Amino acid sequence: MPNQIPPPSPEINRLRAAAALIRIIESGLLASKLSVERAALMASFCEWTVEQPSDDPNLVKLAETVGNGVKRIKLALSSAG
Repeated sequence: MPNQIPPPSPEINRLRAAAALIRIIESGLLASKLSVERAALMASFCEWTVEQPSDDPNLVKLAETVGNGVKRIKLALSSAG
C-alpha cells in the first residue's frame, strides 16, 4: 500500500514551507549569498511554525526536523555575527 500524504492544512503547509526554507537558508549562508539579517528573518518564520504543538505524529516529526534546522541556523548566525 502506498504511503499516503496527509491532507493539506495551514499547519502542515507552514511546516513544509519551513522545512524547505531551512535548506535554502543553510545553503545561502554557506555560499555567502544571504545576509545575516535576511537569514535571521527567514529563520524567525521557521521558528514560528514550530511554536504550536500538534497531536499528529507526522506533524510532530516534521516540527522536530524544522526545530533542529532552526537550532543549526541560530548556531551559524551566532558564529557569523
